[in-house]
Amino acid sequence: MSKTMEPDLHEPSAGIPRPSAQKEWKHPSDHWMRGFILDNRAALGTLAVFIVMMTVFLIANPTVFTTWYLYRSVLTTLPVALFVVVPLVFVVTCGEIDLSFPATMGFASWVFALVVQAGYDPFLGIAAALVTGMLLGFLVGSLVVYGGLSSLIATLGMNFLLRGLIQIINEGKSMALTSLSDSWAYTIFSSQLLGIPVQIFWAIGFVVLSAMLYNRHRFGAQVRVVGDNPDSAQQMGIDVKRVRVKVFVFVGIGAAIAGTFSVMINFTWWPTAGDGYLLPVLALCSSAARRPGAASAPWSAAPSARSPCPSSRPASWRQA
Repeated sequence: MSKTMEPDLHEPSAGIPRPSAQKEWKHPSDHWMRGFILDNRAALGTLAVFIVMMTVFLIANPTVFTTWYLYRSVLTTLPVALFVVVPLVFVVTCGEIDLSFPATMGFASWVFALVVQAGYDPFLGIAAALVTGMLLGFLVGSLVVYGGLSSLIATLGMNFLLRGLIQIINEGKSMALTSLSDSWAYTIFSSQLLGIPVQIFWAIGFVVLSAMLYNRHRFGAQVRVVGDNPDSAQQMGIDVKRVRVKVFVFVGIGAAIAGTFSVMINFTWWPTAGDGYLLPVLALCSSAARRPGAASAPWSAAPSARSPCPSSRPASWRQA
């Protein structure tokens, strides 16, 4: 006798269509937009404040703040500060500070002015300024790293020393470099493109390259590890002292570029070149170092984004 086949209640019959597969549920916090906002909340917050501030200014005085000359002036002078702010992010990430960059700007631009005034090509002057900035950065870094001095004290003392040498040797006199206006160096580095100062394009390129160096290069990874935990970095085979010296050299290069651009703007070298950038640059850099021993990527130095290196107080602050 055959047994009656009963349908399986757990298995749907072939004639009944299966329910469509439901999408996998995701938490709202996993959305890419939320992640982007969380990672860049400081930068976005500063951008919002800037937009509100500019809106108030435009409403209060539309005649001034709708004039292109105002913004052209900003695009001419802002790059000078950016060339120094971005390298300082590397120094702050390592847990140090460099207050000698104003005098380095003045000293390197002085060398540039001397070369141009002697009748040599401005490109040779730029090379001489870069070498000067590198040497001064190496000197400051060596005093801090190998001499065991506090970076706060050593760099501040170097700032006064270099500034004093400039004032004594030049007796407070400036140098007029009118021949720069006819040079290719001025056309490439300090002219205008479609009414826009080319300095801002060079500054943007410098920031992008520095961001790639910080986030995509081995040197940037070493800087972050050294700033987070020097002992662990040493155990990983990283030469901590060499990395710390390199960041000071990078600041010297940035200060030399900034000083050279400042001279090209006015066709004049002043013995006080760089002094006016101390507080503005530190204010910009502080946004990238909201926590001691931490800093964000160079592109977000002003304003800053998420700080990747949470650690304790910088070594220079502990020594001071």
